[in-house]
Amino acid sequence: MSDLPTAQILHRHGAWNTAGDTCTLSYDDRFLRRKVLETSAGKRFLVDLEHTESLDHGDALELNDGSLIEVQAAAEELLEVSGDDLVRLAWHVGNRHTPCQIETDRLLIQRDHVMQDMLTLLGATLREVVEPFTPEGGAYGHGRTHSHEH
Repeated sequence: MSDLPTAQILHRHGAWNTAGDTCTLSYDDRFLRRKVLETSAGKRFLVDLEHTESLDHGDALELNDGSLIEVQAAAEELLEVSGDDLVRLAWHVGNRHTPCQIETDRLLIQRDHVMQDMLTLLGATLREVVEPFTPEGGAYGHGRTHSHEH
């Protein structure tokens, strides 16, 4: 792995200008510290960050030659949640520390039969979709939601 181009610097969305290539990753795959990835052009590179990071859609990884690779959110199998009382539904999703993409008229969560059953009982309208998943970060900025054991 030592002969692969290496990315040790992460630039957050809006803090960089132009990338030469992209790397499309699922929500789970965007949580990493050290891993070999492949760009859309087929170039393999090593991510070797100082700490485990939650990468967001639009962030960029800087390779040791100075070039940038833009991180893109992959389309994933999600559950679209809507209903008359979306705020109440969002509270129940958040109370279970489930990653959630919050929009004006819907929520998006990863497909999970337990959450689907609960939301159905609460009167939500549910629809299976395949879209990029960019949930809200943690309460203190970039990061992940965690269980009660955080």
